[in-house]
Amino acid sequence: MSKKKYKRRERRGLQVMTLCISTAMVLVLLGLVVLSVLAAHNLSSFFREHLVVTVTLDDEMNETEAAQFCKRIERMPAVNELTYVSKEQALKEGTEALGTDPTEFTDGENPFPSLVKLTMKADYANNDSLAATAKLLKKYPKVSEVSYQQDLIDKVNRHLAKGSAVLLVLALLLTFVSFALINNTVRLGIYARRFNIHTMKLVGASWSFIRKPFLRQALTVGIVAALIACVVLGTVVYAWFTRQPEVSTIITWTVLAITAGVVVLFGIAITTACAYVSVNEFLRMKAGELYKI
Repeated sequence: MSKKKYKRRERRGLQVMTLCISTAMVLVLLGLVVLSVLAAHNLSSFFREHLVVTVTLDDEMNETEAAQFCKRIERMPAVNELTYVSKEQALKEGTEALGTDPTEFTDGENPFPSLVKLTMKADYANNDSLAATAKLLKKYPKVSEVSYQQDLIDKVNRHLAKGSAVLLVLALLLTFVSFALINNTVRLGIYARRFNIHTMKLVGASWSFIRKPFLRQALTVGIVAALIACVVLGTVVYAWFTRQPEVSTIITWTVLAITAGVVVLFGIAITTACAYVSVNEFLRMKAGELYKI
């Protein structure tokens, strides 16, 4: 008798372990998709905030006027960062880039104008907002030109929009597939104990009493599987960080925390929900139906 109980417990433990591993594998895939979606959003913001708007100032604007102009521009809600490049600094950078001093060919005059380089906040880095900002900047006196890479902005926005749409569709598809896979795995585990469910029902146990151990086991499986998935995802991200440290600007601690939270919540919710549905299904069956499935 003890050997039978031992084999039964061993078989049940193997079923639980299999359920944990299979659920963890699905959660790893789901976590990768969530991580990709969040990273794509940060990548979009990174590109948008590093698009440069160049404001060329007239030679007649002196340093005091330029400083006042920069203070006004910094207060604009669309501006993320501002860098002032004086004529002298522009000449120095131009000399280093060209390998020769351009003043030798201009009778000692500095051919470079002073510049103000702006980076915009991500929400304002689109053609409509940039066009409105450029129009506003041109109204300032002694501003000769405002330029930005419109074609690059169009390409970045177009590619990021396509990438976000693909990731969203993939996330929805994977959510559906993961629910189906985990539901089948949970149902198989409960299927093996369907006669125990029927026996408890015959002795007068309430449905909530019968469901309780299955839900508790499903909750435990969901937590363990989610923790395994988080460890796997964390290992993958850490290995990526060690090879490419600059990735940390896109995959931030906030992204990792949200991904881990989604994996844990999804793991708990889907296993308990599947267990609840499956147990109810067997509770509704009569004795003869249990032999036919």
